[in-house]
Amino acid sequence: MSLQSFLPTLPLPINTQFKLVKWDICVSFAYNSFARLLLAAFLMSCFVVIISATKDTDRLALLALKAGITSDPFGLLNSWNDSTDFCQWYGVRCSHRHHRVTILDLNSQRLSGPISPHIGNLSFLRVLSLENNSFCLGIPSQIGRLRWLQLLDLSNNSLIGEIPRNISGCSNLVYISIWYNQLVGGIPVELGSLSHLQWFVFTANQLTGSIPSSIRNLSSLEAIFCGNNGLSGIIPQSVGRLTKLKYLSLGANGFLFTGSIPSSISNSTNLIALYLSQNELSGKVPSLANLHNIESVFLYSNYLGSGGSNADDLSFLCSLTNAANLMQLGVLENKFGGMLPLCIGNFSAILEVLTLSSNTISGEIPREIGNLVNLQILQIDYNLLSGPIPSHLGNLSNLAVLTLADNYLSGIIPSSLQNMQNLISLYLDRNNFEGPIPSYLEKYQSLTFLHLRSNNLSGPIIFPMTGSLLYLNLSSNHLSGVLPMEIGNLKHLDILDISGNILEGEIPSSIGNCDGLTVLRLRDNLFHGSIPQPISSLRSIEELDLSNNSFYGEIPKFLEAFQFLEKLNLSYNHLEGVLPTQGVFRNVSPTFVVGNEKLCGGMPKFELPNCVSRNSKSSHKLKLTIAVVFGLLGITLIATFLYLCRLKQKRNEPISSYLDVSLLNLSYGTLLKATNGLSSTNLIGAGSFGSVYKGLLQEGRNVIAVKVLNLMRYGALKSFKAECEALKCIKHRNLLKVLTVCSSIDYKGDEFKALIYEFMVNGSLEEWLHPNSVPNDVDGHSKKLNLVQRINISIDVASALDYLHNQCESPIIHCDLKPSNVLLDVDMVGHVGDFGLAKIVLESTFDTRASLSSTSLRGTFGYVAPEYANGSKVSREGDIYSYGVLLLEMFTGLSPTSDMFRDELNLRNYIAEALPQRAMEITDPVLLHEGESHNSFQDSLHERNHIFQECLETIYHVGLACSMEEPRRRMSIDKVATQLHLIRKKLFAASLLE
Repeated sequence: MSLQSFLPTLPLPINTQFKLVKWDICVSFAYNSFARLLLAAFLMSCFVVIISATKDTDRLALLALKAGITSDPFGLLNSWNDSTDFCQWYGVRCSHRHHRVTILDLNSQRLSGPISPHIGNLSFLRVLSLENNSFCLGIPSQIGRLRWLQLLDLSNNSLIGEIPRNISGCSNLVYISIWYNQLVGGIPVELGSLSHLQWFVFTANQLTGSIPSSIRNLSSLEAIFCGNNGLSGIIPQSVGRLTKLKYLSLGANGFLFTGSIPSSISNSTNLIALYLSQNELSGKVPSLANLHNIESVFLYSNYLGSGGSNADDLSFLCSLTNAANLMQLGVLENKFGGMLPLCIGNFSAILEVLTLSSNTISGEIPREIGNLVNLQILQIDYNLLSGPIPSHLGNLSNLAVLTLADNYLSGIIPSSLQNMQNLISLYLDRNNFEGPIPSYLEKYQSLTFLHLRSNNLSGPIIFPMTGSLLYLNLSSNHLSGVLPMEIGNLKHLDILDISGNILEGEIPSSIGNCDGLTVLRLRDNLFHGSIPQPISSLRSIEELDLSNNSFYGEIPKFLEAFQFLEKLNLSYNHLEGVLPTQGVFRNVSPTFVVGNEKLCGGMPKFELPNCVSRNSKSSHKLKLTIAVVFGLLGITLIATFLYLCRLKQKRNEPISSYLDVSLLNLSYGTLLKATNGLSSTNLIGAGSFGSVYKGLLQEGRNVIAVKVLNLMRYGALKSFKAECEALKCIKHRNLLKVLTVCSSIDYKGDEFKALIYEFMVNGSLEEWLHPNSVPNDVDGHSKKLNLVQRINISIDVASALDYLHNQCESPIIHCDLKPSNVLLDVDMVGHVGDFGLAKIVLESTFDTRASLSSTSLRGTFGYVAPEYANGSKVSREGDIYSYGVLLLEMFTGLSPTSDMFRDELNLRNYIAEALPQRAMEITDPVLLHEGESHNSFQDSLHERNHIFQECLETIYHVGLACSMEEPRRRMSIDKVATQLHLIRKKLFAASLLE
């Protein structure tokens, strides 16, 4: 009999088959009675041959896997060659005894391509870990040959097709995870034969059908994660037989129940987590008294309960009082009615999350709830609760989120709430509370969201005087007095709504300190005075409502300059004068000015009277104005002639005249001393036309950055002049500030020119996006940008471009936007620098003050707009293209000049092809790991992931819209900034930015 009949049917190479034939000869020879003495020695020789052959099988299988991989950006598989033993290859581990591959771990390496069928030849494999890559096509059925396999992790890839049914061949499988792929079809019935299986994680695919009843055979099963699929039918009763089950997660599917949740669920006495949220479950929740080990129960977003006011829908809560480990309970968005049972106070002392929102719960809040002293989140909003807030609620000193909004609660806000010094969110809006806002709120330092609107509160405005308040809504109450000057302390404030009160006085000038405000609503009060100039600092404002007050005077011109302003309501005040015609005043739909009888002019759609026809005095003023204008015009013509005569004389003046002569004046010798003789140890960067050095001025020990021009390089002098020309008339918080210039002679008698900037301690964005290409920082830590930093920097750069393009007297085109030209200060605020290629646009002719040849390519390869290669003039759209590439690079961590982009593939195409299904795969792994760290509460994991992915997709779409091939189709920079502000606001609201 041949040995091959005892071996797995594997596709062996020819030389191996030849060696097996040799084994057959050995066995046949054993039957020769004249050769028995030689049998032992000969069999040993053949055994060595077989061992060698099987080792060769592992090596060839690994090489076949490598051959199928189309992208290896980190070059990790370069070690997979014959120069070393395959057991020494990256990610490969072998057994000491047989020298066979037992572990293959290639997780999180951005590998792309199909999984080779030859993976089935690694017959000793115990662990196969390929998660967090971009493997595509289907799961090869040959995996079913790996009968020793214990762990299979293919999660977070781009796998399609069905789960192979012969997965049952992996008879020793303990853990299988394929979450976040695009797998279809049903859960194989054959899965029920894996008697050792403890975990299976199929979350976030496109699986359909029902859970097979064969699951009852998995007696060792501890965890079922099948959420976010398209599963349907009923949850089989056999789930109750899985006595070792600890985690059951079937949320966000389409399961039905025609009655109550099966009582057999309580038989899983080892259950730790029960997730049945976001289905269509209905009926009554059975007793869960046997789930003594349960830690998390989430049944939200179903149709559970009857909705009746006298119902005992919530009686199942009392069955959970025996669960000593219960930490999270979420039953919001159902039809639970009746009163909260008093047994709620007997819940586990370690309970942290209790969410009962959006039901029809009535009655008073039981005082026993004050026993839950470790509670961090309590949400009972959108119910029918009545009566006062019990003073015992003040015992919950660890509470971070308290939401009681949209009920019928009444009385005063109790003083006992002052014990909640850890509160982040307080929602008491849309109730019947009365009395003053408690003064203790001034001392809250952690409060981020404060909602008290639509109550009967009276007295002065009270709010936290320090801290990080983002949202303050006190509207629709009876508050009186003035808006306190301390409002300027809320520098992080995003939304302020105090409309619908009886507040008076003028708007305090300190409001200008709240420069992050996007919404300011002051309508329906008694405010008076002119619209104050400090409001001009609110450059991020999107909605401004000052209607129904007593403001007077002219409408300030600065309102025209607000780039993000989408809604402006100035109705029913006493404003007068000419209505502006630019900015938000161009469109009648978002702008409201009715009820201001002395306004005139503006766009015709506003239907205001003509300013000229108001009275004869106005007509006289017009004639006088015309006379003055013509007089000034004559003077201007003469002055212009004299200026042109002087222009030739100024051409030979020192370059320092390009900038304000009042700036710091530094000599060549001073700069030489400050940079240690332009030492290489002080070199911090090099560009096309010069090098940048770190300098230290002895006077005051000020740190500076000195850009020394290489005047031997063609175009360097023009670059120097262009940068001086651009920088002399611009000033913005997100532009690199130039201190002065130096135009002198060095000690050799050669011309010396340098620009001196503020020093940016955190270097360039390039160093943070691609830390592998630069040394670690002084502490030995690699540089990593988190999500909030990347979004803030992208907004900073957009703000700088918006200023250059739309707010300068003559628009400036940067022409070389890229990560190395974005510098970061000590607070990680982005500053755009290097204006060596900049152009100043004359709007009347849309020509440029040339600083380089009009035929030269403007910018850096990978970032430069494609039309520039065809000789097109510089434009705002060219900068927008570069910004789009920069934005895509910031969130993928991929440089547009990477070696992976060849032929027709570039960064833009790569991302466009990946969306929307593979948005997470193309994202910088640093951000993915950060997203995982935000999983504070298991019930919000899916929602957080959804919001995280949705925002990333939006960012990528903005980047793609900016980098369109046709310039006219690119998104304008003001719309870009608006989108990014909305993304940041959404992430803040979801607590993903902290």
